[in-house]
Amino acid sequence: MALLTASNLSKFYGADLILSNVAFEVHPGDRIALVGLNGCGKSTLLEIIAGRLESDAGAVARARHTRLGYLPQNPDFDDAGTLWEAMEAVFEGLLEQARELRLLEHDMALGDEAALARYGVLLEAFDVAGGFTYEARIGQVLGGLGFPKSEFEIPVAHLSGGQKTRALLARLLLEEPDLLLLDEPTNHLDIEGIEWLEEQLRSWKGALIVVAHDREFLDAVATRVWDLTAAQVEAYRGNYTAYTGQRHARRQQQQSAFEAQQENIAKTEDYIRRYMAGQRSTQAKGRLRRLGRVERLERPQDAQQIRLDLHTNIRSGNLVLGLYGLHSGYEPGVPLVTVEEAEIHRGERVALVGPNGSGKTTLLRTVLQTLPPLAGRVRIGAAVRLGYFAQVQADLDPHLTVLETLADAGVDLLSEGRAFLARYGFRGDDVFKEVGVLSGGERARVALALLALERANVLLLDEPTNHLDLPSQETLQDVIAHFPGTVLLVSHDRYLIRQLATHVWAIADGALHVFEGYQAYAEWHQLRREGAPAVRQMEDKERVQRESARQAEREQQRAQARQQQRLEALEAVIHEQEQHLQQLTTALDLAGRAQDISRVTKLGAEYRQIEAHLNALLEEWATVAGAVMDYESETKTKG
Repeated sequence: MALLTASNLSKFYGADLILSNVAFEVHPGDRIALVGLNGCGKSTLLEIIAGRLESDAGAVARARHTRLGYLPQNPDFDDAGTLWEAMEAVFEGLLEQARELRLLEHDMALGDEAALARYGVLLEAFDVAGGFTYEARIGQVLGGLGFPKSEFEIPVAHLSGGQKTRALLARLLLEEPDLLLLDEPTNHLDIEGIEWLEEQLRSWKGALIVVAHDREFLDAVATRVWDLTAAQVEAYRGNYTAYTGQRHARRQQQQSAFEAQQENIAKTEDYIRRYMAGQRSTQAKGRLRRLGRVERLERPQDAQQIRLDLHTNIRSGNLVLGLYGLHSGYEPGVPLVTVEEAEIHRGERVALVGPNGSGKTTLLRTVLQTLPPLAGRVRIGAAVRLGYFAQVQADLDPHLTVLETLADAGVDLLSEGRAFLARYGFRGDDVFKEVGVLSGGERARVALALLALERANVLLLDEPTNHLDLPSQETLQDVIAHFPGTVLLVSHDRYLIRQLATHVWAIADGALHVFEGYQAYAEWHQLRREGAPAVRQMEDKERVQRESARQAEREQQRAQARQQQRLEALEAVIHEQEQHLQQLTTALDLAGRAQDISRVTKLGAEYRQIEAHLNALLEEWATVAGAVMDYESETKTKG
């Protein structure tokens, strides 16, 4: 029996038809990937299924007692309590049972035999319902979605937007609804979080409809694919990779059928023209009537994709980028990322990966020299021209239109502007939209257009596929693969990394690990996930060495600071004593001229005492100054 049935769904936004007579069923165990271009109506369809939005026609019917859970892209997750309390609310029934058990325990202590009988029955029911494991389950889900234990007691009101999305996803997984609707659940997850979510959804007991732009995630999770195209839902069997093959074959069949019908129509019309007034007019009129009843096939049309051009004519030197003894971060002595040595050479495509908050964007900013290194050195190679795509396009002026933004970058609006923007999916009045009202995907396309204008030979790309639909991701992947320069790519998109990366830089526990190829990284990553003893021992040793080095460096910095402070104090005292000697010299001269023998004797003794003190200060100053110079020389050598 179907959990949910939709019939003849239609939806308009203004004059735009989003859904047209859409019908489908969802059965227990279905894991459905809903795909399509940005703006085609995927989120709208999920909202209608969830009952958050009314369709203009048609209906959605649920089977009785079907529980539904919905994760929108930007959830309004309000809760007065802490993160842990918000998760505990899912188990209110168990909490009530626990309270009753405690009351019965009190009564049992007073010798109440009826309480003892009731306690045994209730305890068994409590155990069967998961009363002794639900706290561990909460911890597992929160940890899997990237919340450390230190954040379990944070008030929900203090969570960021991305944290609230993950918190709502956690609660939905704990609730275990019969039908789970997820709109971009991987947006705020790192690779480890995505892999954990995959495992949860592969064993999901209920049904699932998910919108996601992560191809590997969809391959791992989906058993069916719904393609929302031209306001219609086309259903396919299998995961995302199976869908792409089936869709290509279906389009070829549709094209062949269309061409065959067009050929037949042309022959029929030619026959009608030639014989309508002749001896075969009866046959011609019959064919005309039949032709009028023919249901005309439409020409199959794939959605228009963006056309990127990241060309460069500038050839860099062989060494593009070198990081040596680098400490990248914001607080002196507390680096987010340490790099012993890492280099990128011309033509390489390096993927930079790591958990959220591990310092990937911080390291990019250090490479771009917008954030100075805490220690160590960044070497930019000869003839390198850097182009940067930021994860958040904060540099775009929200008050300029898309067309004006391009004009600011030096594009001739009359001859090039609109044609250039059309290649990036901005057509018609879209070019007059202000940047501030654009969606995430539209802003990303503007940023890619500006990046193309730079003609850089080294691209630093920070999560470039985050807001792009799947066809646009495939286009970008193809462009990067054929880019003649060098690429440093930050991404959680494992499919993209697997296809493109010649090297992988992985940040783990504050250190950068370098791997040749995705396979070597994947094996290391799997060993880390399994907690292999050899990996743990290796990482423990590296961690101790790094901590020892950091501790020694901190001690050296503190010692240098103390020496510098002592040097400055000595210079102040020396200056004061030199002034005192000058004053004594003047006083001795006056006393000598006045032939005041007793005063000359007294002043002379004071002069010799101050002079001896000053010499001692000067000797100490020379020692401290030498130590400070040694520290500075050592720091320059490391840099």
